[in-house]
Amino acid sequence: MGTDSRAAGALLARASTLHLQTGNLLNWGRLRKKCPSTHSEELRDCIQKTLNEWSSQISPDLIREFPDVLECTVSHAVEKINPDEREEMKVSAKLFIVGSNSSSSTRNAVDMACSVLGVAQLDSVIIASPPIEDGVNLSLEHLQPYWEELQNLVQSKKIVAIGTSDLDKTQLEQLYQWAQVKPNSNQVNLASCCVMPPDLTAFAKQFDIQLLTHNDPKGSGGGVLIVILSQMLSIILHASEIVTLTSETGHFMDKEIGP
Repeated sequence: MGTDSRAAGALLARASTLHLQTGNLLNWGRLRKKCPSTHSEELRDCIQKTLNEWSSQISPDLIREFPDVLECTVSHAVEKINPDEREEMKVSAKLFIVGSNSSSSTRNAVDMACSVLGVAQLDSVIIASPPIEDGVNLSLEHLQPYWEELQNLVQSKKIVAIGTSDLDKTQLEQLYQWAQVKPNSNQVNLASCCVMPPDLTAFAKQFDIQLLTHNDPKGSGGGVLIVILSQMLSIILHASEIVTLTSETGHFMDKEIGP
């Protein structure tokens, strides 16, 4: 693994925050001769390509600075929405929670999405079920801190509408009764049901909640993303560590390390 990867490893090892932006996944897909068989494979491929290209473009100034927050992005993959076409488009985002800092991380994610896309407001944000311990059932208490911040973003006109993912009828009803800003949609995983549950359908129809489908890995939340990203970063960091250790003994090893 060359100098670029060693520099990337050193930067990643010292940074506390990584903002990784793959850009439009459809653009990455056009570069492939073979279509990915799963969403996880597609995501892994895009993250790896982004890290590889970012590593090859690291400037000497960045290495000297060793910033605490790293912006890992590839400029040609980034597309802002044309302001002239904004009124004709509906911009939606899905938020995967992977930590406990609900307030700041939720707002930061929305702010970053708006900045990247070049818009002042998101038309819809759907929140995936937050991470919970094994054997624990998702409850209203798990959702409340995240929903409160989303409500604040609606009230500040940063978001127009907010929705949920993978809630059953009881969970959706509890959230609806408690929330000031009501959920306008609920995603249902295609892997978990071929037919929408009748009680969920009836409740959604009564309160004008749109039922949507998605095909994210069941029960993963942001877990799949974390696993993939951790694997990619561990390769880079391991390469950097090898070079550091060998340099201390007066030897140099430049070695390709595969996934």
